[in-house]
Amino acid sequence: MEYLQRTADEHLRERLNAFGAVLIEGPKWCGKTTTAMQQANSIIKLQDTDMRAQYLATAAAKPSLLLQGATPRLIDEWQDAPVIWDAVRTMVDERQAEGQFILTGSNSVDKTQILHTGNGRITKMQMLPMSLWESKESNGSVSLKELFDNPNEDIAAISDLDLVDLIKAACRGGWPASLRLKDEKSRLMVAKNYLQTVCSEDISHVDGVRRDEKLARTILRSYARNISTLAKKTTILDDVTSAENITCSIDTFNAYVAALEKLFVIQDMDAWCPAIRSKSVIRSTPKRCFCDPSIAVAALQLSPQALELQLKTFGFIFEQLCIRDLKAYTFDIDTHVSYYHDRYDLEADVVLHLSDGRYALIECKLGSNEIEEGAKHLLQLKELIIEHNRTEKQNPIREPDLLMILTGGKFATRRADGVHVVPIGCLRP
Repeated sequence: MEYLQRTADEHLRERLNAFGAVLIEGPKWCGKTTTAMQQANSIIKLQDTDMRAQYLATAAAKPSLLLQGATPRLIDEWQDAPVIWDAVRTMVDERQAEGQFILTGSNSVDKTQILHTGNGRITKMQMLPMSLWESKESNGSVSLKELFDNPNEDIAAISDLDLVDLIKAACRGGWPASLRLKDEKSRLMVAKNYLQTVCSEDISHVDGVRRDEKLARTILRSYARNISTLAKKTTILDDVTSAENITCSIDTFNAYVAALEKLFVIQDMDAWCPAIRSKSVIRSTPKRCFCDPSIAVAALQLSPQALELQLKTFGFIFEQLCIRDLKAYTFDIDTHVSYYHDRYDLEADVVLHLSDGRYALIECKLGSNEIEEGAKHLLQLKELIIEHNRTEKQNPIREPDLLMILTGGKFATRRADGVHVVPIGCLRP
């Protein structure tokens, strides 16, 4: 099967040029190993059934032998022999060269067997499931980088995706394995199977603590009900315990959520709390998010046909699609996303922070009838920052470099007020 270029490709290349080793993290099945293989010059797979016993025996006796080979050397599923971590760190110190090793695998590693953090030798980068541009569904006619670099220039583009296409893409998710499947039913099964594996196996394997599959599934279902909202943990827990034959304490709930975060399944988004209003009026509860919208769809047991009749629900899932793609398009050290929402309901669904200090205020609006409201919020927030800078000259806040509405519509344009309206089906890095 043809390798589809990933936004992670260039970032892996950059990190290999700067560090001795790179650890690629992220949810299972998002393509970590395949991406690493594109730049590796030698590979060792610790879960190769024919060689596994020999590899583990070598790791126990003299792990440095497993590191011999052309560089960058990919060590897949390295967590099966945690001693590999310290062996890589030591080898990087000895060779004093960049681009020596790539490590991939799950986050279920016994850290008691690791002696050193690897700081300065091993850098971590996180991958996500595929964005619409990576899966060749977005036509890429609008560049996010160019919007930042030239925010005053007009844009004009048309998305190839309609609402039904977006619903199908969100339900299928960005799992590379689903793209080689020909029929829609098979593609949808990948996300469902991912959810099943997380609940029945991964949530217990990640840290060696046996957890209940039914409770894990109920927690994920409740999380999905509150996706893209600021629901408190107590609210989600109340929903969990309202299910038949489910009991769960707050400590147990927190432990399950922590395990799901460690698996990169849950990826909540923090609040942006600039001092433009008293912090007491800015909401700081994390926004509830998954690494991919398909997890929420699978947890809620929804189908594309059902979501076509539940567009309000799909609006929340659409926001997850936008967040996933924005993360993929700005894959860099210190780049991150947050949100803004105060008690006056002034909000930005996403605040996209670049590593150079620039940032965008973004609203995710599925339909064209919501664009005016989204633009109003963004302009009010920008004006609030400007007013703050007029009165608090000693503590100025950088004005937003870009105001954007990501939409499920067809047409990209720059409005007269400076707000960019961009269909998610047009966007690329």
